Amino acid sequence: MGKVATTFHDIGRTMTPMTVQPGFTITSGGYSAQIARTGAGLRGLRRDDVPLTEEWPLGVKPPLSAGLILAPWPNRTEDGFYSFGGAEHHLEITEPDLHNANHGFVRRVDWSDVEIEQDAVTLAVDVGRHPGWPYDLHLRVRYSVSGDGLVVEFTAENQGDSALPFALGFHTFLRVGDAPVDDCTLELGAGLVQPLDARKLPDGPPVTVEGTDYDFRAARALAGRQLDTPFTQTGNRYVLRGPDARTELWTGPELSWVQVFVADPANGQGFPGRAPGGGEDRAVAVEPMTSPPNALHTGVDVITIAPGARWSTRWGIR
Repeated sequence: MGKVATTFHDIGRTMTPMTVQPGFTITSGGYSAQIARTGAGLRGLRRDDVPLTEEWPLGVKPPLSAGLILAPWPNRTEDGFYSFGGAEHHLEITEPDLHNANHGFVRRVDWSDVEIEQDAVTLAVDVGRHPGWPYDLHLRVRYSVSGDGLVVEFTAENQGDSALPFALGFHTFLRVGDAPVDDCTLELGAGLVQPLDARKLPDGPPVTVEGTDYDFRAARALAGRQLDTPFTQTGNRYVLRGPDARTELWTGPELSWVQVFVADPANGQGFPGRAPGGGEDRAVAVEPMTSPPNALHTGVDVITIAPGARWSTRWGIR
């Protein structure tokens, strides 16, 4: 059963043209964040110059979609097919090896800047119409930093004349300074894990983590772990701990799912710049989402946004 958007907030002033820039830096309270125009991505977050997320340089493709916004659906849609409002839709297949439509439309497009301040930046994009997507959707995101850390405020507005389906994810990689992933522990608080099949699609309903290797309700070592796994019933708080510090990601209740992915050069998916000398090494993505993989196809936790309505959520890192 889907969710219906009932939270509506003013998303700010009308978008005005600004001088084109490749990216933005915001600073306050000892925190600094780098925001990319392409994909409205979080390109890096530091506190007192200590990295709290993985980083990537401007002018290159973000490795493993690091920091990017995934909308109007995150993760995979089986065969690119879904039905909504009594109509069938066929999205372009963007993951041909698994025959899925993957990660929405906005992670590789430039967002427009609405407002730029020393401690905050607001970006916006019209999703536009695509094969299998006959809707008029406007997205807006505000990144801000203060002594309490990074806060991300996101709004989706249906500017069309019919209801539309919506799901959202953020492809966030966490880190604790220069601590290797294998020296860290992860705490998710998640009570349920979603089994996946070979196409990385849900294989049956979520199951309890009790008595399994997926029980991260208390901090658990990441050494040697391979994960590309969705969780729910999380408590909306995720903590990566290193030997001497920790990084915490928190979310609003709307982001009721999280996918944890461990990038590993052993699988051909290492994160560049993490190894001594700048080579690839392991990294961990903690990706808050509103829904599980294949949500458009199954309807599980899909949000319905009525014509003229707005839906919003927020999350942050500290």
